Amino acid sequence: MPAKRTNKKRRKKGRSGKLRIGDDWNAITIIALSQTNPLKAVAEFVENSIDAHARHVTITRGREHGEPYLRIMDDGDGIPKDDQGIPNFRYVATHICDSIKRQLKGDGAEGIQGEFGIGLLSFWVVGEKLTMTTAGADGKTYQMQMRKGDPSYTLMPRRTLFADRGTELSIKPLLPGIRQFSGEKIQWYLAAELRDRIRRSGVQIKVIDRQARKEYKVEPRQFSGRLLHQLPPAVTGRGEIYLELYLAEPGPDSRVGLYRAGTRVVADLTELDEFQREPWSSGCLQGIVDAAFLNLTPGTRSGIIRDSAFRDLCQVLTDVEHALLHIIAEQRQAEEERASRKMLHTIQKAFKEALLALPAEEYDWFDIQKKSQGHVQHSAAASEGMPVTDAAAEAVPVDGDAHLQKQFFEYAGPLFSVRVSPRTSVVPVGQSKTYRAVARDRSRHLVEHNLTFRWEIVEGMGELDNAESEIVTFTAALQPGLTRIKVTATQDQKRCEDEGIVTVTDSLLPEMQAPAESQQGLPGYTFSKAPGELWRSKYDVEQNVIVINNGHRDFVYASRNRSLKLRYICRLFAKEMVYRNFPGSSPEQLLERMIELSLYTEENLK
Repeated sequence: MPAKRTNKKRRKKGRSGKLRIGDDWNAITIIALSQTNPLKAVAEFVENSIDAHARHVTITRGREHGEPYLRIMDDGDGIPKDDQGIPNFRYVATHICDSIKRQLKGDGAEGIQGEFGIGLLSFWVVGEKLTMTTAGADGKTYQMQMRKGDPSYTLMPRRTLFADRGTELSIKPLLPGIRQFSGEKIQWYLAAELRDRIRRSGVQIKVIDRQARKEYKVEPRQFSGRLLHQLPPAVTGRGEIYLELYLAEPGPDSRVGLYRAGTRVVADLTELDEFQREPWSSGCLQGIVDAAFLNLTPGTRSGIIRDSAFRDLCQVLTDVEHALLHIIAEQRQAEEERASRKMLHTIQKAFKEALLALPAEEYDWFDIQKKSQGHVQHSAAASEGMPVTDAAAEAVPVDGDAHLQKQFFEYAGPLFSVRVSPRTSVVPVGQSKTYRAVARDRSRHLVEHNLTFRWEIVEGMGELDNAESEIVTFTAALQPGLTRIKVTATQDQKRCEDEGIVTVTDSLLPEMQAPAESQQGLPGYTFSKAPGELWRSKYDVEQNVIVINNGHRDFVYASRNRSLKLRYICRLFAKEMVYRNFPGSSPEQLLERMIELSLYTEENLK
């Protein structure tokens, strides 16, 4: 029996053992090449300086003896000293994967990021040789050299007149694939990668690019948008998750990064499968999610271990997601309303400009001429069921109103353009029509002072009366034809020209009956979703509103981009206005009018 128990213990003991490295140098090579991003390697070197309490870090990119190099200098504590006060390079070189920083963090030290003891090996993805220099307690300078692919290291003193405080790390020559390493790229990467580490430590980092002859200061990246304050607390049993999120305009550059203790781990949360959903993928959020308790893959420092710490992060962010989705929904609704108001203003402005070029007596229903003495301020509410209507006319100072004064920006500037109004018209043979020269400054304000005008007939027949004034009378010839009239406006040395076309005909369209309703001005619009119905738009006479079916397939198609949607709504406006302004006309005449109005309106859509 005792012999059987002994054999059983031996067999049981033979089934277990400890893992160990079979080839130390092969393991070191794998670790050194596991970092794939040279910019990340530079960030790790700078983090070493921050961990050493450096206040200033200078990164220099240049060329020496024909070889490109990268140098990082700081004024930190330097390499820890041995018992004789000499920098303990030997410990650094022989204790890979056994970081002193891990021991310090275990003793309660804060503000230290490193923990794996492999940061220096990442120089393999940057250049061929690393030289690290620092001063000892004896006032002398010492250095260590390592080469890519070489298992040995070299320690030696370095002759200097004065020993500098801190550490200097030099890598040269740089690898052929990254010799175009620009200082600007390093600046932008560090500004995002070490954003919170720079802010918390107060370190000042500058990049000197001697090849480009430029110098850059690394400032922590600033996010755009509105900072979100009222978010639910993100607290786990391992610690609090720091959230700094901004609601920004939708765009490809809006993304939320995942950080650990101030250092970026993942540039975009949606790179992780667990966060490939709204609100993180909405394109409306910028900022950071910082969880100091996450565990990272040692080689790249950009991979996250999916352990219980990561699970806690995902669970806590679920409550935050609900709040963010609600905020984004409100933001989108507000944006749609603003876009609708802006679109209405654009359309109405385009129609006003078109009606300046069209015969006023044929489009009198729009009441533009009466309201040209004042500016009409329009407002819109694009949410479904809320009509968009003209607001009350905004008073504009006129002569005799002493209590109304123009603001500075309302005064017209120098002459910028002139326009014939109407630009196109129809005049019966032998009849007369008046035309006006509309002069404007760059901001489209009317220019009224220090102007001279000159009208002339460029082509065709007819006569002009009072050709040196702002308003001219054109008398048509006794036979049909096309006549081009031209006006030239001059103010000091500025000269502007424009032309109009007069169609002289011996027959006009039948006179249109007077509109049933009083003149109301340009209407507004609202949406009514009716996807199963064929109508595209309707005109509500009482509300002076055009109702647009935003469930129609044409509206859905046009909504793919703003320009197409704007033109679609503009054509619906033209359809309803022409139909309303020319009652009793034949279909052919209505189509002709719609083409006419659409042409002159879409010219002014911007």
